[in-house]
Amino acid sequence: MPLKDELKKRGPFSSVEQEATLSILRTSDLLENRIARLLREHGLTMTQYNVLRILRGEGKPMPCLEVAHRMIQVAPAITRVVDQLLELVFITKTQSDEDRRVFTIEITPAGMRLLKKLDQPVLDLHASLLSGVSETDLKALIRILENVRSGISA
Repeated sequence: MPLKDELKKRGPFSSVEQEATLSILRTSDLLENRIARLLREHGLTMTQYNVLRILRGEGKPMPCLEVAHRMIQVAPAITRVVDQLLELVFITKTQSDEDRRVFTIEITPAGMRLLKKLDQPVLDLHASLLSGVSETDLKALIRILENVRSGISA
C-alpha cells in the first residue's frame, strides 16, 4: 500500500525525497516494533540486545564507549544500559588499571545463553518480516540504504 494511503494523506508529498524519507521512517518504526516485541518476551530492550550482540561478536572485554560507537541506534545513555545489563547479570564491568576513567564490559555466560536462545527466533522474525521481498530487491535495498547513510555522513 502506498504511504500516502497508509497515512490517509489528502494531498501529494512535497517532494519524492520527502516521501522516501517518511517511507523509510514508517518502515523502520514497524520493523522496530515487531523486533522489540520479541525481545521484550525475553526481558530485553533493543539497545540491551544490541550491546550483548556487540560483546559476543568481539569475544573479549570492550570499553563502554567503543560499544556505544558500534550501536545500530545511538545510545546517549550507554551507562544506564550497562547498569541494566549488570543488574540482569548479562555482563560484567571492570575499571581499567591504566586509565581509571575507562570501564570495560564483557558478556557473561548467562548473557551468552540468552543470545543463543534468541538467535533462531530473531532470524525467523527477520525472514518473516521481509518474506514478501525478493533476495534481489533486498540486495538492492541494502545498497540504496548504504548510499543514503554515506550521503548523510558526508
